[in-house]
Amino acid sequence: MTTLADGFDRTRCWLREHPMALDGALASTVFLCMVVGSFAEPYGYGEHGPRFRVRTPDERSLVLMTLAAAALVHRRRNPMAVLAFTSVLTAAELLYGNRPAPVAMAAVIALFTVASRTGRATTWRAGLLTMTALTGTAMFFGSTPWYTQENLGIFAWTGMAAAAGDAVRSRRDVVEAIKERAERAERTREEEARRRVAEERLRIARDLHDVVAHHIALVNVQAGVAAHVMDRRPDQAKEALGHVREASRSALNELRATVGLLRQSGDPEAPTEPAPGLDVLDELVTTFRQAGLPVEVARADEGVRRPAAVDLAAYRIIQEALTNVRKHAGPDARAEVSVIRVGPTLEVTVLDNGLAGRMPDARTGPPDPGPDVPRPGSGDAARAPGTPAPAAVAAAGGPPHGIGGTGHGLLGMRERVSALGGRLTTGPRYGGGFRVQAILPLTARSGEDT
Repeated sequence: MTTLADGFDRTRCWLREHPMALDGALASTVFLCMVVGSFAEPYGYGEHGPRFRVRTPDERSLVLMTLAAAALVHRRRNPMAVLAFTSVLTAAELLYGNRPAPVAMAAVIALFTVASRTGRATTWRAGLLTMTALTGTAMFFGSTPWYTQENLGIFAWTGMAAAAGDAVRSRRDVVEAIKERAERAERTREEEARRRVAEERLRIARDLHDVVAHHIALVNVQAGVAAHVMDRRPDQAKEALGHVREASRSALNELRATVGLLRQSGDPEAPTEPAPGLDVLDELVTTFRQAGLPVEVARADEGVRRPAAVDLAAYRIIQEALTNVRKHAGPDARAEVSVIRVGPTLEVTVLDNGLAGRMPDARTGPPDPGPDVPRPGSGDAARAPGTPAPAAVAAAGGPPHGIGGTGHGLLGMRERVSALGGRLTTGPRYGGGFRVQAILPLTARSGEDT
């Protein structure tokens, strides 16, 4: 059922799409009002105000009213020309009409159009000029005395038309400004959402890189050891395969937890395990020791409350640094890890005594001398229990140089530290080896400790 409001809305939309039809209807209405008004003639004042009598307008007035009303059809396309044309017709009627017809009504509508469609400065100039010209013509050249109410009425109507048009324009500008601000705010929210999504994807990509690089490196080393000693030492090969199985299971679990962050809140099997941190540092170090990298740990952070983001970043930095040591520092390298609280910061340092002068995060290891060439400290007695021989690692093909060949390891560390407002220092050590040091604030940035 169509309501009155629906019909009004449809009519308004149709008129907005057909402005010439609206202007034609307005011109017809104005012409009808001017003709009706031209038949009334005041002839005195009675007890209750002025008295009117019927008169017949002359042909000249009808022609001027017709021309003035017809000009209003074009008021939107050229408002200043329509205002000038109707003002001239009004002045002519005031000059030569014995009792002038209300042609000024068309000039009032034209002035309103100019004020509503141009700027305030133009409205002031056009309004003052129109009021002065029409009122002065009526007062000094009209057929009635200058002080009559008809002359003052011209002044009042032109002034109100200019004020009303300016008010309509101001309101329209305010509404458009509000709409523009709302659209800009919506665009800003969308850009902020896209930025947050990109940051989250970058964070997940860093986690995936760290997990894959670490565990695949360990799996590669242990698989090579198993292949090398399979015939001569089946027990050691079995132990290496067990380490491969544990490393692969750990990699799958971490990948499942990391990729699970991409799930929606309503998806099943959402990850429930917490992100790794320094609480499981011993387990991480154990995996490297089992892969043949002696690691010493020194910690002085007992009782320190670490934000989740700082805890995860410290864990990933140690993981990536030890992975680089395992891959690039040579078979006889040793590593030292220290986690120390220094005032309001947490200082994480990873040192190794690997190849002298190697470049930061080098992606090619030393040439492999082969399984039969002895190395200092490579005897079985010098190894920790359960650690495969370096010769076996070398015979298996050496460190997995191809892993992480794009050089994103140190870049990922630096991005993590920078995101938390910390500082990362990396570089070769004097006399050989490499040093990675991260200083992380224990007060995470807003929105990071989640």
